[in-house]
Amino acid sequence: MSELVEIYTDGACKGNPGPGGYGVVLISNDRKKELSGGFRKTTNNRMELLACIVGLRSLKKPCVVVLTSDSKYVVNAVEKGWAKKWRSNGWKLSPSKPAKNPDLWAELLDLCDEHKVEFKWVKGHNNHPENERCDELAVAASNEKELPVDEGFENPGQPEGDLFSL
Repeated sequence: MSELVEIYTDGACKGNPGPGGYGVVLISNDRKKELSGGFRKTTNNRMELLACIVGLRSLKKPCVVVLTSDSKYVVNAVEKGWAKKWRSNGWKLSPSKPAKNPDLWAELLDLCDEHKVEFKWVKGHNNHPENERCDELAVAASNEKELPVDEGFENPGQPEGDLFSL
């Protein structure tokens, strides 16, 4: 794990739930790649998580990653160990309260085990060039026609909504 990759992410949602999208900018040395996608009905937090997942999934080998997001939901849950605790508790916040988005959290934690990832928070809509570009990508993706179904959200077996609003 020697190559350093910077990943910038953002999620967007019109309504919450509603049509949503994610945007990702990857930078390594002189290479830059942009990724985006959207869903017809999802939440902002799901799109924030998916942006991180898509960025990490795109790496072809284990890397050292600095992942920058404007989502305190994502950054705090990983950096403060909350997501690992939810996983160890069978995706429960408490004995009677399920954690939201366990499908995405499980995948993100697995990807973090493959790479050496440091999460950093940046204030959104604060003229940070890569964060602004990710926002543009996410909003554009959420505006696409004929968006696919977010199976993890629209599946009735999953709890609807977000863990908490930010």
